Amino acid sequence: MQVVNNGEFCTPTAPKVRRTLALLLFRANQIVDMEALIDELWDDHPPRSAVTTSQTYIYQLRKAFGRSFGDEEASRILATRPPGYGLYVSDDQLDANMFERLADEGRELHERGRLEDASRRLHEALSLWRGRVLADVSAGKILEAHVVRLEEMRIRTTQLHVQTRLQLGRHLELVPELRALVADHPLNEWFHAQLITVLRHTGRRGEALNAYQSLRKVLHDELGIEPTIPLQRLQRSLLSRDEGHWPGPIPVQPVTVTGSSVAS
Repeated sequence: MQVVNNGEFCTPTAPKVRRTLALLLFRANQIVDMEALIDELWDDHPPRSAVTTSQTYIYQLRKAFGRSFGDEEASRILATRPPGYGLYVSDDQLDANMFERLADEGRELHERGRLEDASRRLHEALSLWRGRVLADVSAGKILEAHVVRLEEMRIRTTQLHVQTRLQLGRHLELVPELRALVADHPLNEWFHAQLITVLRHTGRRGEALNAYQSLRKVLHDELGIEPTIPLQRLQRSLLSRDEGHWPGPIPVQPVTVTGSSVAS
């Protein structure tokens, strides 16, 4: 998580001050009540001084903002709004909001058949990511829900970007990217299926078969299961010499993920 003003980094360093800021950012332009703040910082075991300590964290954030933006602007950005506080920024000041907007635009362009425009817009959205969500913040249960939602949206956007470029016939350029994706998401069968598809499409049938066997081993070792039926059909088609037996593309499906981040 980074706060930048005119190229100057002004992100707080104290762990719980950073967590306080993260919660305010994820609920930007809304009131975060004191109860939610305390719940995020201490879960079910708040100290007796929880309210006072939380107020101190807010004070420290305002001081940090004041050094970068000036005291008057800092009070506008981080305002006291009973029963809590609000962080007020425009959508284009938060990478997470920009990512969601660009991803939605890319999806709409894809649905309208404007594949080149969709690919560019989805690339813009994904280029905002700098690593895992809140990699430098110890998230509590409230923040974790926001993290999981954003991670899932990143996966879906990545899948749609891959699918769009496949539709544009850019199989060869996808090989290294898909190898990286299956390494980062070894249990995501959709990414494995696309890697197998592009390898087969570029005449690398042996590598495609090896990719299937790698997936099968991971699933067996980690979960004790076999690849899904669509993946098994891909393998059978690779073993067949009849090109007409190749299945159609596996569509993007909803996924659940555990852990990658937009800078806020």
